[in-house]
This record gives sequence, C-alpha cells and structure tokens, in this order.
Amino acid sequence: QVQLVESGGGLVQVGGSLRLSCAASGRTFSGNAMGWFRQAPGKEREFVATIDWSGGSTHYADSVKGRFTISRDNAKNTVYLLINSLKTEDTAVYYCAAATTAAVAVPSSWYNYWGQGTQVTVSS
Repeated sequence: QVQLVESGGGLVQVGGSLRLSCAASGRTFSGNAMGWFRQAPGKEREFVATIDWSGGSTHYADSVKGRFTISRDNAKNTVYLLINSLKTEDTAVYYCAAATTAAVAVPSSWYNYWGQGTQVTVSS
C-alpha cells in the first residue's frame, strides 16, 4: 500500500518557522517529482512548491517564494518543506503529493498520490 505521511505541522506565531516532512512508503518516488499544496478554510487547494526527481530543480508559488524551501532525500524517500517568516495567511492544511512526471509539476492533476495533510496554524 502506497502512503504519503506528512508531519511537522503545528501552531506557530507570525514570523516563526516550521519544517514539514513527507515520508513515502510502499514504493520509491526517487524518479518522480514531488510537490506541496495547501488548502485554507473556505478556499480551494493551491500549489505551493515542487521539486524534480533529482532535487536539482524547484518551483514555487509567488506567494511563498523566498520564504519556503522544498527539498528531498531520495535515500529516505522523504520530501521536506521549510517554512520561514510565517504569515497568518499561511494557515492551511498542507499536503504533499507525488507527481506522474520526473520534472517539476505545478498542476494538481499531474499528481496521483496524496497524503492526508498536516495542519499549519499561524497566530498573531
């Protein structure tokens, strides 16, 4: 059974940092791009960041560029999202996903495995 399990979410104050992790099991995703998405209350899920199969190429949503960093460790079958300078508008459930492509992938339709999500709440 293929699973993506996110962890590392929590309650943090404005300006704080978090590191989210997404551990895959059931198969290796070392040949697949991985991504992070988020969904805030009352809003649609939105793209946050993606990383290609090697970790050599990344792409970010404009709203998080310069504050978020996506990385991966293929030996551990894990992808990370380092979130700095958190803002209240970053409050959302964060999901990791595995793409069908090896190159960076932005559209959610390019992803076929999804985790259950981890809650990030930023308080002022």
